[in-house]
Amino acid sequence: MNVVINNNIFKVIPLFTSKDIQQGMMRKKFDGSFDGMLFFMDKGPHSFWMKNCLVSLDIIFIDENKINVIQHQCKPCKTEECPNYEGYGDLVLELPGGTCEKYNINDGDFIEFK
Repeated sequence: MNVVINNNIFKVIPLFTSKDIQQGMMRKKFDGSFDGMLFFMDKGPHSFWMKNCLVSLDIIFIDENKINVIQHQCKPCKTEECPNYEGYGDLVLELPGGTCEKYNINDGDFIEFK
């Protein structure tokens, strides 16, 4: 599945189940086969953490195909006390840390699916 933001195309892995969403990028690296993960969730407030992640992430909260919150450069966490990154929406997109800055992705931008 591809997500397009500001004419930039990102190949994403869609995640639908609670188990897959909880695992997310834990113990995974971006290996060139995908650019990010797209979480399909119930509309509402959501909180993510970086426990056992190997790389920093930009966490993008999306509501009705519009970005409303970006948490930039969320650092990996190896302890039980990890910070939470919050936002609101029905989709959450995780991209490598720094991607939003690199491609000038901002709150209010729209996403498309291709």
